[in-house]
Amino acid sequence: MEELFFILVVVAVLVLSSVRQINEYERGIKFFLGKFSGIMSPGWRIVFPVIQSYKKIDIRTKAVDVPEQEAITRDNVSVKINAVIYYKIFDAAKAILEVENFYYAVSQMAQTTMRNVVGSVSLDELLAEREKLSEAICKVIDEATDDWGVKVENVELKDVSLPEDMKRVIAKVAEAEREKQAVITKAAGEVEASKNLAEAAKNMAMTPGALHLRTLSTINDISSDQSNTLVFCIPLEIMNAFQLGNGGAELVKKVIDKKDN
Repeated sequence: MEELFFILVVVAVLVLSSVRQINEYERGIKFFLGKFSGIMSPGWRIVFPVIQSYKKIDIRTKAVDVPEQEAITRDNVSVKINAVIYYKIFDAAKAILEVENFYYAVSQMAQTTMRNVVGSVSLDELLAEREKLSEAICKVIDEATDDWGVKVENVELKDVSLPEDMKRVIAKVAEAEREKQAVITKAAGEVEASKNLAEAAKNMAMTPGALHLRTLSTINDISSDQSNTLVFCIPLEIMNAFQLGNGGAELVKKVIDKKDN
């Protein structure tokens, strides 16, 4: 009786010590005598010591910061880039059996792919089409890591660092572009203004007295400020008339009457 009780106690201790917990976000890779025997789903599972072993794999999405990489673009500009890669394990067995360390392998694959993709584009394409390049990098890495049971969900280029001399060149180009747009805008404004002036002149020419009214209005605006000096252009005939005395006055009157007619 005591021997049976002892055996039961030993068996109970052995079973309890063999219980392993697999969380919902994990999967267990089970081995029997060193050979793969199956995947352990979440819950309590029995793993007998010595003859069985297991390894847990986290299947949640991981965000890995890819170290800054120095690359040369297609137009021979040296740049430094870094990125964040998001991936998850879709086949826990492959992640353990097909690659020694999938964390390290994915990171190295991302670094190599980033340098290759950057080397295939120009600097302008790198700066203007970062989203497109991110998608290209993600596609290449995802295809390469399928055999490892890894699904690459997204790649985001965080930063693109340029040499200081290249930054100055880009700043000069941007400044020249802004000046170009300013000149174009000013020229377009002058063309529009000339059209409006031509239309105004045409309307004044068709309306008797419109030019005189415009002249008087302008003089009135200018004379509102006492610091302004007005200069009138007087016909030469009138100036000569002032030198002729009374006869000149009659001449002035004739000139004025002639202009009014």
